[in-house]
Amino acid sequence: MTTFALRTLTEKKTPTPALAVACVDSWLINVPGEAWLIDRIVQDTAEGHGGTVFTINLDHLSKLRTDGAFRAAYEHASYISADGVPVVLLARATGADIERVTGADLVLPLCRAAASAGIPVHFFGARADVLERAVTRLRREEPGLTVAGREAPPMDFDPRDDAARAAALRIAASGARICFVALGAPKQEIFADAARGWTEGVVFLGVGAAFDFLAGERRRAPRMLQRVGLEWAWRAAQDPRRLLPRYLRSAVWLMRYLLRARPGIRGDHRPSGGVAPETHGTAKPVSPTPLTPHGR
Repeated sequence: MTTFALRTLTEKKTPTPALAVACVDSWLINVPGEAWLIDRIVQDTAEGHGGTVFTINLDHLSKLRTDGAFRAAYEHASYISADGVPVVLLARATGADIERVTGADLVLPLCRAAASAGIPVHFFGARADVLERAVTRLRREEPGLTVAGREAPPMDFDPRDDAARAAALRIAASGARICFVALGAPKQEIFADAARGWTEGVVFLGVGAAFDFLAGERRRAPRMLQRVGLEWAWRAAQDPRRLLPRYLRSAVWLMRYLLRARPGIRGDHRPSGGVAPETHGTAKPVSPTPLTPHGR
């Protein structure tokens, strides 16, 4: 489905007041924009708060219907942003005034803010050589950045076993207050959620392929394609065998959601068992204090 078609299906005939948050398929999106999120993360770390930051996209929305551990991780999230033009449009159709915030876009500006505030950071995920190149680039672009540690886990890494717990404790012991986790969904979110429970005072962010982009292992789509919602086509052309099935599942989820949700563009999230669960969080306006939809 094209971005134009999605805009047409989600268009509101009557303007509604802008909200600071939105619910898409019963999932609360409480991040209005990148600068707001960076300010909140810096504030949280300064106050000694830990938490998790996830960027919800169509792939996540599709997986959240069938993966219980993934759902549990999202239910505990401190901040959830809209990642991808379709999710942004669905959120705006409910009256929310939000911007697209992706994990890949967040790493560099958050590292700049962390360097300015003296916040140590940690990098977890990807291959060792990719991770090394990514950290080298970040240090070059932000010389004041304090890198407390970095770790490339094995391919068969289990985000909930004893080795994962030991990794989380190493991250906390390093002195890091922000940890970028690049394991892919749902593994990175499940690990971040578990690590949040095993540690104190560390904010864990799921950032997907961000380390690959920073290291030059993969090329990011041009900004023009990102703005019109065609980044998926760029990425699919680079890795069709892995990504085309994912994007097909996402397209099927989106079409079913739109058909079920019209005319109000609202939907209830029903797992494979067919029982409608409770709404995950309640939309509320941005306030001067950090929003915590499910608590820390």
